[in-house]
Amino acid sequence: DFKKTLEYLSLHLKIAKEVGDKHGEGAAYGNLGNAYHTWEGAAYGNLGNPYLILGDFKKAIKYHNLHLKIAKEVGDKHEEGNAYGNLGNAYHHLVWVIQKKAIEYHHLHFKIAKEVGDKHGRVLLMAILAMLMTVWVISKKAIEYHNLHLIIAQELGDKSWEAITYSSLGLVFELQGRLPKAVEYYQASINLFNSLRALLISKDEWKVNFRNQHQKAYTGLWRVLVEQGNVDEALFVAEKGRAQALTDLMESSFCGGTSHHKGEDEDCAVLKNVPSNTVFQAVDKANVNLWVVSEGKQVYLRQCKLKGFGSENSGSSLFFESFMLGVYTQLGVRSNVRCENRSLDALREGRSKVDEKTKEAKPQPHIQQDGCLSTLYDIVMMPVADLIEGDELLIIPDGPLWIAPYAALKDGNSKYLCESFTIRVAPSLESLRLIADCPDDYHKSSGALLVGDPWVSEVTNSEGEKVLKQLPCAKEEVEMIGKILNITPIIGSQATKQEVLKRLSSVSLVHFAAHGCMETGEIALTPDPHRMSTVPTEEDYILTIGDVLNAQLRAKLVVLSCCHSGRGEIKAEGVVGIARAFMGAGARSIVVSLWAIDDEATLEFMKHFYQQLAGGKPASESLNLAMKSLRESDTFRDIKYWAPFLLIGDDVL
Repeated sequence: DFKKTLEYLSLHLKIAKEVGDKHGEGAAYGNLGNAYHTWEGAAYGNLGNPYLILGDFKKAIKYHNLHLKIAKEVGDKHEEGNAYGNLGNAYHHLVWVIQKKAIEYHHLHFKIAKEVGDKHGRVLLMAILAMLMTVWVISKKAIEYHNLHLIIAQELGDKSWEAITYSSLGLVFELQGRLPKAVEYYQASINLFNSLRALLISKDEWKVNFRNQHQKAYTGLWRVLVEQGNVDEALFVAEKGRAQALTDLMESSFCGGTSHHKGEDEDCAVLKNVPSNTVFQAVDKANVNLWVVSEGKQVYLRQCKLKGFGSENSGSSLFFESFMLGVYTQLGVRSNVRCENRSLDALREGRSKVDEKTKEAKPQPHIQQDGCLSTLYDIVMMPVADLIEGDELLIIPDGPLWIAPYAALKDGNSKYLCESFTIRVAPSLESLRLIADCPDDYHKSSGALLVGDPWVSEVTNSEGEKVLKQLPCAKEEVEMIGKILNITPIIGSQATKQEVLKRLSSVSLVHFAAHGCMETGEIALTPDPHRMSTVPTEEDYILTIGDVLNAQLRAKLVVLSCCHSGRGEIKAEGVVGIARAFMGAGARSIVVSLWAIDDEATLEFMKHFYQQLAGGKPASESLNLAMKSLRESDTFRDIKYWAPFLLIGDDVL
């Protein structure tokens, strides 16, 4: 870092002075000057980026040019490349703004031509043409800078920057309307990113973060393909960008890390196992794209344009996070909830990142809070309603749409979606293929592991405080389920990590009613009674997803009765949380909850769900009937009680 650099250079100067080395003294002064000069250049670069975000392109370009000048003076190729990249970004953002203004003037042109005659319209048309000429000149400048950045990235062997630059060039060509060229550069970016990703081997967290950083290339490619009318190809590109790290985990669990469709046409292999009435979502800026795969594997695309959507920089992800906060607020899911806190947040010293993020978000002022469930239906279901037949619906959600309460969406007749369909979701089409292709004997066909209220009173945080409370309602929950299934649950001091790991590979059903972390997939169990230390360490009681992977989970169905078990950090990979962790470990289906509900409501729901399951109904139908029972009751008919439950993955018996 800069401070360390100055320390070492100052030490060099001091030693040179002490030994009377005038040449060394001069070199030290020169190096100190270069260090300050280099950091001055980087500072200009850092000043340019906020101005770009604020839309002050003139100042952004000014500071990035100063950054470039200094980088050249000191011979710093890396900083020179950064400066070229930043200048390219500034120019192509300017192109986007001018194009937007040109479109506004284009609409005015027709309006004026109609109202006051063609003469005034021609004047405005000349202004539009002038703006479009400006766009062309500026976009040529953006291409020039991105190409210079590309040359330097290649000289330095920086593959990551090379891939980013290909993506940036793809965007400029897209803005110019040169779509085949845009496809070429977006594809080059994706190919390079994939080659880099292959080097990450088995580090799941690295893969998730890497994919999150390089979302734009995938989005850009499928967006251009849609514009070209290549509906099927656009779907396959969007699909290939989904849940990549999860796919690696599932392949490792189901088939030892090798894909079964090597040598086949990959796209055909993915579509082969897609159920009819599958809706694949992909959101970009103000457009919600909905692909429907129907009978005969015919693919259709419908789009919905969001009204009142902000600028390019606001991002559709933030828009939907804010919208979902409005939905949750209207449903009252955060108020008057009488339930145990089954989260591990207290142990982790602070609130969940997801909750912090959600609380920071503000409901969109232009979204009508009344009828928000109908609004959400209009966005994600109404455009494809005429394509959906039968009584089953499978959704591949995108981004914040993972946390939408699909069961409670209302159609034009005020009918809930779950009254028309059984609903389940999946991370990707490829995840469905992997589940369908796994060996018949991979998952167990009998046996259940019911874990409730592990003894955690000895567990302390880093300050030595006992922060996890016992969960008597969780104990009651698994005891009730045990009676329905005629299975003895493991409760309290029996629910040790060792006991759970021993049983995980031998049962078809796993149910956890315990403290869990929705971001990491960790579950708190009873500390090992034979541990070496008096105070239990995390290794003694925390069940990690690594533990589950090593234990070779073989469950068809995992039910996670933990706080907000269906949520997690929303990334390009999908929702990274506890449900994803168990799916990656090999579970075929997972039942989760999007928000906490009253303990009594949870007990009632689980009672009806397991009664239906024990009666031979598949998981999706059992879930639907359990929601129906609560919806028709006097006590739990409010949406907030019956709508949070979600089935992820396959529909198991």
